[in-house]
Amino acid sequence: MRAGRVAMGLLYLISGTSHFLFSLTYQRIVPPFLPDPHTIVLLSGLAEIAGGLGVIVPGRRRAAAWGLVCLLAAVFPANIYMAMHPELFPQLPGWLLWFRLPLQIPLIWWAYHYTRTEN
Repeated sequence: MRAGRVAMGLLYLISGTSHFLFSLTYQRIVPPFLPDPHTIVLLSGLAEIAGGLGVIVPGRRRAAAWGLVCLLAAVFPANIYMAMHPELFPQLPGWLLWFRLPLQIPLIWWAYHYTRTEN
């Protein structure tokens, strides 16, 4: 259990940090119907960092895992947007854009796994 939490924590720490290092890239992923892509990217990066730290820290794991479940659901429209508009992301193969959609399921399950107990 501990190795899984640490792996998850590191995944979200790295991913969240990348929102700050590559914010312009992430801003292109934000669907145009949402306001202020820059703020959305920074807030989602901060949420990933907080979730990543939280699943590692005892006493915060369940809340952090629930936060990650909610975050993964909240960013799903960006994944749909990317898959529906592959012409905006020519550097990525189209199959990869579609692959990201079902990939959310195991990511959500993984985070949900840590909502049940304080393991």
